Amino acid sequence: MTIAPRLLEWFDRNGRKNLPWQQDISPYRVWVSEIMLQQTQVQTVIPYYHRFMQALPTVQDLAAASEDAVMHLWTGLGYYSRARNLRRSAQIICSEFGGEFPNDVERLSELPGVGRSTAGAIVSIAFQRRAAILDGNVKRVLARVHAVDGYPGVTSVARELWERAEQHTPEVRVADYTQAIMDLGATLCSRTKPACGICPLVDDCQAHELGTIAQFPGKKPPKVLPVKRTQMLMIGNSAQELLLEKRPPTGIWSGLWIFPQADAGADPIAYCSDQLGIEVELLERWREYRHTFSHYHLDIEPVRLRLKHAPPTVMEPERHLWYNLRAPAAVGLAAPVAKLLEKLA
Repeated sequence: MTIAPRLLEWFDRNGRKNLPWQQDISPYRVWVSEIMLQQTQVQTVIPYYHRFMQALPTVQDLAAASEDAVMHLWTGLGYYSRARNLRRSAQIICSEFGGEFPNDVERLSELPGVGRSTAGAIVSIAFQRRAAILDGNVKRVLARVHAVDGYPGVTSVARELWERAEQHTPEVRVADYTQAIMDLGATLCSRTKPACGICPLVDDCQAHELGTIAQFPGKKPPKVLPVKRTQMLMIGNSAQELLLEKRPPTGIWSGLWIFPQADAGADPIAYCSDQLGIEVELLERWREYRHTFSHYHLDIEPVRLRLKHAPPTVMEPERHLWYNLRAPAAVGLAAPVAKLLEKLA
């Protein structure tokens, strides 16, 4: 049994064909869209994709762009390691491959941030060569069609799903098939309330036959996330600018600009004096709120402070900047900082 003929017939009639990355198809455009679509929904990605392509239309443009410029374009999409890996991979493609994308899964998979599924999408869609994919939507479709039990993050389950993906990938029209199976998972075979009544694969769907659609794919075992607390110090000057500092290249928010942080319970005035060399006065404390990462919760208390004297010369211009709310710098901002700046503005 192969699902390709019915899936392609459905795609020809009902599939989405007007998404921005489906126009003027190139390896670069497919690659950027696939990275953006990792862990992010289509409607969220579309405006970011348009802005990114307008600013950096070629892999050479991306390779030459500064980290701050790339992070600025990515601000709000989250999972910022994707953006850093995009830039690093673009530099590798330009330096080692003469600006031309490799056209095979093996070499593409060696690029930072490009896994087997993303490589398969580039090869099948941009180069129209046979290659299987297994993104989140495809995992859901295949897990249901074949009633593959277990969480896809488990090696044995992932192996079986890859075998099914390889089994169904056709020799012809592979680009359309790749678009079709992703589209089916995104539109009909959705996580909740799947439209089984109009699905082209319903007759062969074992999960539907068993009446256990909701059980597939298996859920990730729950885990209790630890909680950390911090103060974000929103330090303003008389020019209505706010002090930001750049995070190190590794760790949380790596390479992004954030407000200076002090430990929960620490005296923010003493912190500014001891760590930043500036004298401030306390204006107000805002209500604490929670920002959740994949591996812990961070409870943030925003604290508004004001310089007592004229802004000092920034001692480390590569690490600190005075951010002008009226003329914002084109830098990458951590999501909580972007929200706080918006509120301050």
